[in-house]
Parts: sequence; C-alpha cells; structure tokens
Amino acid sequence: MPLSNLRDTSRMDWDKLRIFHAVAEAGSFTHAGEKLNLSQSAVSRQIGALEETLTVPLFHRHARGLILTEQGEILYRAAHEIFAKLAMTEAMIDEAREKAEGALKVTTTVAFGSVWLTPRLKEFLSLYPDIEVSLILADSELDLSMREADVAIRLTRPRQSDLIQRHIMTMRYGVYATPDYIKEHGMPKTVQDLDNHRIVVYGEDAQPPVANLNWLLTAGLPPGQSRRAILKVNSVYGIFRAVQGGLGIGALPEYMSYESTNLVEVLPETKGPSVEMFFAYPEELKASKRVSVFRDWVVAKLQAGKGAAGFGSSRG
Repeated sequence: MPLSNLRDTSRMDWDKLRIFHAVAEAGSFTHAGEKLNLSQSAVSRQIGALEETLTVPLFHRHARGLILTEQGEILYRAAHEIFAKLAMTEAMIDEAREKAEGALKVTTTVAFGSVWLTPRLKEFLSLYPDIEVSLILADSELDLSMREADVAIRLTRPRQSDLIQRHIMTMRYGVYATPDYIKEHGMPKTVQDLDNHRIVVYGEDAQPPVANLNWLLTAGLPPGQSRRAILKVNSVYGIFRAVQGGLGIGALPEYMSYESTNLVEVLPETKGPSVEMFFAYPEELKASKRVSVFRDWVVAKLQAGKGAAGFGSSRG
C-alpha cells in the first residue's frame, strides 16, 4: 500500500519519526536506544505506536534483527530526506551566525544617512565584502518586525516595543553659519544679536525628533515674541544645505559640522536640545553576524567621532 494512502499520517509526530529513522538506520531497537539514550522497551513502544497510527507494519521482526517492510522503506526514504534537509538547514544557520555575509537592509533618517552614514559605507563594505547593504533613507519609522528593514538607526526611541534597542549616543544641537555669511553679516555676540540675522528653521509641516528645535526664533526674547525666519524647511537636511550655502544661521546636529568644511559655530555657549540615537533590530536577528558587525562598526565610528571632536556622549 502506498504511504500516501495510509490513513491518519498527519498524526506522525516528530519524536516517533525521529525514533523510527534511528531504528531503521541501526537495524535494531537496542542499538537505536543506545544512540537515542532510550531503553529498548521505550523504543519498541514508540515504533508500535507509530505502526498502530499508520495501520501497517514498518519492520519485519526476526532473531537477527529488523528489516524494513515495503511501507517501512517508503517512510524511511521520506524521513531520511526530511532529516537530511533539516541537518543542512541547521548547518546553514550556524554558518550564517559565524560568517558576516548576505543582504542587510538598513534604514535611518534622510539627514543622518546622507551626511554621516553613506560617506563611511565604503570602509564598512571593504571590511565585510560579503555583506550586501541596502540603505533606506526615510524620516518615517519602518516596521522592522514586518522586515521592511533589518536594522534601524533612529534619532528617537523606536516605538515598536518588541525590538532589541541599544542607546548609542546623545546628539547635541549647535548654531552654525558659513565664514562667507559671517563676513557679510557679522558674527553675533549674544542671542539678542540674532534679531539682525537671517535664521533658517523648521517649517510648520516638519516633524523634528524633539520639541523646541526652533529655539533660535525666541532665544533671548520676552515671552510671546518671535523673530522672523528667512527660510523654513521641513527637514534638518534642508536646513543643513541652506546654511551650508550661506543663506543664514541655523541650528544643526553637531555631527553635521564635522562633515562640512565650511561651517563655523556661532554663539558656542548657546546649546539647543539634545537628541537620543538608537540602534534597533528584531529579536529574530539577534544571532545574525551581519547585524552584529554592522552595529559594532556604527558604534565604533560614532565613538571615534565623539572622541575626536567632542561629538555628543554615549551610554549603554
């Protein structure tokens, strides 16, 4: 009788199938029991229960040992193929844990990805040439649990509570302008001097990572008063490019000043809000080698930048 016609095959549980496979390989209940660390009687009972489920004998029993029946041969070939594939899959998983290779989809903000991360990826890919990086720059938060990305570098704590999250640094904001702007408009000495300067800020439609990032409009003024902005932009990258182009003075994350050769800090004693940076990834990727080497590389590069230029602080 073909195995496909046997009734109730769905009731073959993995334990019984594993024991059957071991008995077929060993040729006896005793030898299989030694391999599985089970008694001969326990192995015999499991095979008997499997035969009862399938309603066919799987072994011919005789004094010299066990011989597979026709139905037993069919089941053995299927079980052997299944366990061989499982062993191969387990080996591939172990190899993936040990070797940094494969696709890695990274998401971060437009500004951080454009200004800080992408110029450094050449180094990372030189260190790990078998990793294929895809970079998604978006100020919206992608769903890592749905594998819209593998890892995220975020400037706010990720909202998904089921992610592994590591706080990697505190990023501070400073006030910047170009030397050409300062030559033309002068260097403000106090926050009150900003009344006579062009200020670039976030627009009404922007969603900055923390509140009060437009503090340059009100710093040093009585409550209820505000300065006029020369330009409002809906992203910090836009503010960066406008300030870098000499349009005016703007508040920027400190890392942006280290990535530009033509920015000068204005009013260095005036510091704006700070932003917390996090590295996040799903629990299922915690053993992934490509994730761990990328995380460690990002943290090391941020630490090196902090040490060289006083760039924020880190913990955790």
